Amino acid sequence: MSAELIINDQIIEPGSNVMIDLPLPRLYTHALMTMPIHVMRGKKPGPRLFVSAAIHGDELNGVEVIRRLLKQPTLNKLRGDLIAIPMVNVYGVIHHSRYLPDRRDLNRSFPGSKKGSLAARLADLFMTEIVVKCTHGVDLHTGAIHRSNLPQIRANLDDAETLSLAKSFQVPVLLNSNLRDGSLREAADKFGIPMLLYEAGEALRFDEHSIRAGLRGILGVMRHLGMLSARKSRKSAAIEPFVARSSQWVRAPSSGIFRAAKSLGEKIKRNDILGVINDPVATLETAVISPCNGLIVGRSELPLVHEGEAIYHIAQFEDNREVAEHVEMFQDDVSPELECDGEVPIV
Repeated sequence: MSAELIINDQIIEPGSNVMIDLPLPRLYTHALMTMPIHVMRGKKPGPRLFVSAAIHGDELNGVEVIRRLLKQPTLNKLRGDLIAIPMVNVYGVIHHSRYLPDRRDLNRSFPGSKKGSLAARLADLFMTEIVVKCTHGVDLHTGAIHRSNLPQIRANLDDAETLSLAKSFQVPVLLNSNLRDGSLREAADKFGIPMLLYEAGEALRFDEHSIRAGLRGILGVMRHLGMLSARKSRKSAAIEPFVARSSQWVRAPSSGIFRAAKSLGEKIKRNDILGVINDPVATLETAVISPCNGLIVGRSELPLVHEGEAIYHIAQFEDNREVAEHVEMFQDDVSPELECDGEVPIV
């Protein structure tokens, strides 16, 4: 990786801490649009990490994670470079929408094109100005609207370097996720850039546990890469995360009002009752049955369901009992009541 760093034709020197407004296509009202980029360069050389959020404009936890990250005093001793992008899809953030104004999903539009759709142009800009200039990346996500995710890392865990990076994020659940066509991870992989995708919480909502876990995870990655000094080991940091090689969504067998019986992070067994769907006007009730053993890593938060709708996401492990215990320990460890970092917990 070259020691030189140029973003938007601006040369950023080692030891600098700058914010750059990367120009974007205007709104149809003629209003100017920019993507805010925070760049912190250490005085000593090292890896160059980008941390991005809100590629889906309604996924807001990552915006807060990056705000807290940039306030960390330990960054004063940074080795290498940190490029933080709190709102990649600024258009979606403005409209509380997952998508861009052209109704395209930005995370299915990479690597993009200078002459394509708005989504393709934004993807191309992000790739050329940020991604290809970095050595590693972390992309912050949440569940979709009305869906919550347990804090988890999704990555190509068949790659040894990426697996090592994923373990350093310090969440108990890692999902081996194949690269998807048009995704940022796939585009970065073609340039040999290891990337993690952090999933936690729900769209259009802040979740304090997910935010704290995300911040701690990024700092763990930076220590693993040698960008920050190692800290004294903690009991929780020694927990070996569990890798799920498969997962599946449980879908509603009928339409109606869903009463959930299981929560995020809960272990389940095959044939367990996950909840009940009842007809809003008749007395008919339909049980939702688990098709497998596993751990709940995602769930719908909306009780109104149509037949075939995804309501629970179950990850499968060899030892569900042990991973459930690790999830409980992790949740206790990131509890706001146990930490005093100067931030007022979001409730």
